[in-house]
Amino acid sequence: MSAAPRRRELVQLGEARIDVIVEGGGPALVLLPSSLRDSEDFDALAALLAAEGFLVLRPQPRGMGHSSPPPAGMTLETLADDVAAVIARLAPGPAVVVGHAYGHWVARVTDLRHPQQVRGVVVLGAAAREFPAGMAEALAVASDPQRSEEERLAALRVCMFAPGNDARSWLQGWYPQWRTAYREASQRPPRENWYSRCNAPLLDLQGAQDPWRPPATRGELADALGAKVTVREIANAGHALVPEQPQAIARAITDWVRRLDNPA
Repeated sequence: MSAAPRRRELVQLGEARIDVIVEGGGPALVLLPSSLRDSEDFDALAALLAAEGFLVLRPQPRGMGHSSPPPAGMTLETLADDVAAVIARLAPGPAVVVGHAYGHWVARVTDLRHPQQVRGVVVLGAAAREFPAGMAEALAVASDPQRSEEERLAALRVCMFAPGNDARSWLQGWYPQWRTAYREASQRPPRENWYSRCNAPLLDLQGAQDPWRPPATRGELADALGAKVTVREIANAGHALVPEQPQAIARAITDWVRRLDNPA
């Protein structure tokens, strides 16, 4: 049976609205994008997951798509509340929340703040607790449309894509005008308040060539959260992960969620 066609929903939250891309049907997965990027990055992955029998919900972050702009004083809790509202309105029950890079911070805080809405968390490309030297600077260049294409491609190859993978698709799709709002939001609540806590089981999917997650840091989440964490490596992938290996990611998520439903 083919997945239900893709559609858009607007979830109203008081005076604010969240634009949600909806696809498929079945148990819910919520996909949250990386820093300064929108949920359309997940087009290929979402289609694969919908074909596996999931309802795939993609809230557009504040200021992206038709979502309302970031409010003054936005925090990770603001963004987590948006995710929980989307699940409450559009999902048939608790969801597995999948967060890519920055999105994994939102997923983690959603799990702590709204445990009744979250039955699992998947983190894609979670950086080391202390960012390796040069990564934040390379990201700033990669996401800056005022820089030359050559400079931006070089930066994307440094900080986002594994050697040999095509970085050109990420020349577009950035929202640098919200850089300050999202940077400030990432500091509240402080990471030490939530990093070593979780309610739901967690799948840590790591790109094998992710420069934000050097080998010595690969066990950080498992060390902090213990038996609730499953670690999987995605071959031939850097920090971008999603455009690099959508099929491998879809397979890993599908297998892990099905084990949640049918533990051995």
